[in-house]
Amino acid sequence: MVNRGSSQNRTLATRFLPRKPSPYVLTLYIISLFAFSIFVFLFYTRSILEEDERKPLLFGELQSEQILDETLWDSPFGYGLDPCVKPTSKYKAAQRSEHYITVRSNGGLNQMRTGISDMVAVARIMNATLVIPQLDKRSFWQDSSTFSDIFDELHFIEALKGDIRVVKELPKNLETIPRARKHFTSWSGMGYYEERTQLWKEYQVVHVAKSDSRLANNDLPLDMQRLRCRALYHALRFSPPIESLGKKLVERLRTRGERYIALHLRYEKDMLSFTGCTYGLTDAESKELRIMRETTNHWKVKAINSTEQRIGGFCPLTPKEVGIFLRALGYPQSTLIYIAAGEIYGGNTRLLELTSSLPNIAFKETLATQEELEAFTNHASQNAALDYIISVESDVFVPSYSGNMARAVEGHRRYLGHRKTITPDRKGLVEVFDKLETGELKEGSALSFLVRQMHENRQGAPRKRRGSLPGIKGRARFRTEESFYENPYPECICSSKRQQLQMT
Repeated sequence: MVNRGSSQNRTLATRFLPRKPSPYVLTLYIISLFAFSIFVFLFYTRSILEEDERKPLLFGELQSEQILDETLWDSPFGYGLDPCVKPTSKYKAAQRSEHYITVRSNGGLNQMRTGISDMVAVARIMNATLVIPQLDKRSFWQDSSTFSDIFDELHFIEALKGDIRVVKELPKNLETIPRARKHFTSWSGMGYYEERTQLWKEYQVVHVAKSDSRLANNDLPLDMQRLRCRALYHALRFSPPIESLGKKLVERLRTRGERYIALHLRYEKDMLSFTGCTYGLTDAESKELRIMRETTNHWKVKAINSTEQRIGGFCPLTPKEVGIFLRALGYPQSTLIYIAAGEIYGGNTRLLELTSSLPNIAFKETLATQEELEAFTNHASQNAALDYIISVESDVFVPSYSGNMARAVEGHRRYLGHRKTITPDRKGLVEVFDKLETGELKEGSALSFLVRQMHENRQGAPRKRRGSLPGIKGRARFRTEESFYENPYPECICSSKRQQLQMT
């Protein structure tokens, strides 16, 4: 009995014990395990490779964005050019003269600045003593500022002592004697003023009724051109109160953002009236501007076709157009923009067309305290001087119109090392804006490509001054030349090697 039970137990045990696998099954098991391992290895390897492939792509995109960001702010290549305004070896020191020139400067701040610089050179040519100029108090701006309110008078006299003699006022004994009162011809050359020295045979004092554009842009001796630059960029320094506040406002902009654009938004009542540009305005606004133009005596052109003006590129960009333009160039919404301008026509309603796309804006009124600006109240030229300082010191300068300030700031920035100045192609942009209006073009990459390509060579890079337009003859051609003060290259900007050669 016992033996039979033991036999049964062994039978049950063997039934539940695993059988020894055959060599064929074992081989299949090993192959399956190896294949599964290879599958897992390949799966994870592929994931890693795909991730590595994506990393360079993302890095490349980031790098591309960084490159784009830098190109938005970088100055154009300067080719090693520097300011060069020292006289040549042929230049002789100033001689004392008992003949005097008095001047009534005309126009706004920058029209007066360039006109005074011209008068410095005229005094040199005519061997005359220059009396500190009287500033325009009768123009549109009605500014009562004197020369010393806007400029550092003592510095002006001292800075030019090697070129001409400058005095604060006429000697008492000459105040009542007859004067030759002259309107010198615009854009005149050396020969013209050398002939005017015949006036000294009859008069001791010559009074010049207008100072703007009295000298030719081109074909003057090198030393005369450099004297004009020394006068404008060095002698005509702003008064200490203006210089001090201007520098403070630049510093405050820098604390708000490392970089900023100075936008000369010339969308003011006088400019729109003068140019006859009424695009986007109401009928009432258009009428108001027309009446202003018709009643301003010294504006010669009264009847203006607004549509033709705009198509020809002779109108300032509107606030809305400026916003589209800057965004198309690639400037982000966060870009800090200082608006150098007087009162915008249409007020906040029209300004909203710009701030809706670029809200981070600043004015001198938002940067300075009321106490700081109190002395500048009702002094348009002094306020314009603050705008000028902030514009010259900006990372990028963008003028919405090519007026006197725009030209003066661009020239100064070229002189200081071709700092970036983007000059909108207003005529070309009108076509772009009209296509946006009709839906032929959408805001986005296509618009950006078009606008960037259009302005690739309009960013302040070194180039020689443009001459007159083809087909225009006589004195009218001078009006179409690029202003000397807009681009003082090559006379006042050159390589250091060339400057050394001229000094020997």
